[in-house]
Amino acid sequence: MRSVILPFPDNAETALSLAKRLDAEMGAVTLRRFPDGETYVRIETPVTGRETILVCTLSRPDEKMLPLLLTAATAKDLGATRVGLVAPYLAYMRQDARFQPGEGITSRYIARLLSQAVDWLVTVDPHLHRYRSLAEVYSVPTRVVRAAPLIAQWIRNHVSSPVVVGPDGESAQWAQVVADEAGAPSVVLNKTRRGDRDVEVSFPDAERWKGYTPVVVDDLISTAHTMIETVGHVKRAGLPAPICVAVHAVFAERAYADLVAAGPARVLTCNTVPHASNGLDATDLLADGVQEIRMAQG
Repeated sequence: MRSVILPFPDNAETALSLAKRLDAEMGAVTLRRFPDGETYVRIETPVTGRETILVCTLSRPDEKMLPLLLTAATAKDLGATRVGLVAPYLAYMRQDARFQPGEGITSRYIARLLSQAVDWLVTVDPHLHRYRSLAEVYSVPTRVVRAAPLIAQWIRNHVSSPVVVGPDGESAQWAQVVADEAGAPSVVLNKTRRGDRDVEVSFPDAERWKGYTPVVVDDLISTAHTMIETVGHVKRAGLPAPICVAVHAVFAERAYADLVAAGPARVLTCNTVPHASNGLDATDLLADGVQEIRMAQG
């Protein structure tokens, strides 16, 4: 029996592309709030005896997490054979340690909740810093698909004489992968963070990169302060305005407008979070991840 794909709000385009690629039925789920604020869930498409795939990117996660958990529980209660989650962007990965006394390690708590709710998970480039893999925190099978080849191909096709720039030490390994696949050199900037919104960036050996087009790459843009500081420093160093590329267009509050105002040549993101900056389609990567997890499960 064909699988059924259930899109969450703002995920219909990705879900439809996945349904075509996976030869699945495009289903429907109704989500709304009762007057008292509770969530109403109704799955409109029969799921009994069928694999059911929920498509829900987890930007702005607090408003999406409870409806997601309730929909997964409803699908299982209605007799779905397996309930999978395609979360192009996976939230709650940042807090992976206890940095201050009394803090919660929320990445572990959310992983526990989702592992109880779904049977497998596919996502694009989660923010893995202190974890080596999602398997350290998720107890269900997971597949992480990488956007680096997609970004590298775009750089090869659209940028002359690129130098791939990692805005901080955390991005170093990821920027190097993109650079290697694009056949381009790379450099990692030095970043000093004094707070959530106070970041200083410095560009080492800037003279060496005169004549190159800087392409700043990172896994996500949230407040955009690191990118904004990087754009300014690149331009002050006498290099061309950089192209800013990120996998996930999280963009809190005025972050996108502030980044554009800083004067990059372009801001480009994958469609893991729907946004005006989307220019790279990760749907095929997600479909490949679903196929891999199906094959592994038999």
